[in-house]
Amino acid sequence: MSTMSTDEKIGQLFLVRVPASNAQNIVSQYQFGGYILFGRDTENKTKDELINNIKSYQSISKIPLLIATDEEGGIVVRVSNNSNLASEAFKSPQELYNEGGYNLIKQDTITKGNLLSSLGINVNLAPVADVSTNASDYIYSRSFGKDATQTSKYISTIICASHETSTSFVMKHFPGYGNNADTHTGISTDNRTLESFEKSDFLPFEAGIKENGEAILVNHNIIVNIENNIPASLSPNVHNILRSELGFTGIIMTDDIAMDAIKNYVEKPSVQALKSGNDMIIITDYEEGIKEIKEALNSGTIGMETVNKAVTRILAWKYYKKMM
Repeated sequence: MSTMSTDEKIGQLFLVRVPASNAQNIVSQYQFGGYILFGRDTENKTKDELINNIKSYQSISKIPLLIATDEEGGIVVRVSNNSNLASEAFKSPQELYNEGGYNLIKQDTITKGNLLSSLGINVNLAPVADVSTNASDYIYSRSFGKDATQTSKYISTIICASHETSTSFVMKHFPGYGNNADTHTGISTDNRTLESFEKSDFLPFEAGIKENGEAILVNHNIIVNIENNIPASLSPNVHNILRSELGFTGIIMTDDIAMDAIKNYVEKPSVQALKSGNDMIIITDYEEGIKEIKEALNSGTIGMETVNKAVTRILAWKYYKKMM
């Protein structure tokens, strides 16, 4: 920390969608905390091509990069939908359970983690820890599809198994998606009581925390009975619950702040994300995010101690992962 410039510290805060071009030069300039691979970054690539792309990003980064992707299984498979990278696409949680119960889920987690690691990907933005039992819910097909108790066992199984690999798995989407609409396209308001979250939605996250889960991603729903005027990803109250009540000491990250739920609702979301208690900010428009943080530091809207606290936790995660 003592050798890092302010710009380098700010860069660590961002988990950035890989730019469509000049990705190596851009990471050299900004020294991000990490890159996220989407479908366009893996499509039609051979294993060697993808490995070499990732190595080119790492080679230019002063601090090793987190390389993340969404490999949930089922309809969200950024890597295994490419037959050059995997013999078959990973199955959804519900398919796995129906075929082989929790034992198959464990085996699948280890296989998935090892495959990603072999390609140079060290973070999987999965599992989905949301409790959903209604097939009409937006999140249902990506969820375990069972009640809070069974979903908790599912999350425990995955997080425990993930430690047998060198890939970190990120639980999402705290505090629980429920039956809310898709926040990629607009704001979703959740009117459930705090008690309903405590008795259901929090439980899978608590189960993962007990298994030493390393990171949690927060959704963009407005949880009216926790903080009624701001998305959960930017809510100090939501983050306080995660830290103080659930005792989570790992990395908290936003969902992608490029989503319409954020950009049409909050000015300077990167600043609000940091102030509310996130360690990492998932972002596409990294230039705007960096500009916001710099201006906030210069104006005193946020203090350097806030940046240092988040960066320390990020570096500690990388050290724990034996990246540095």
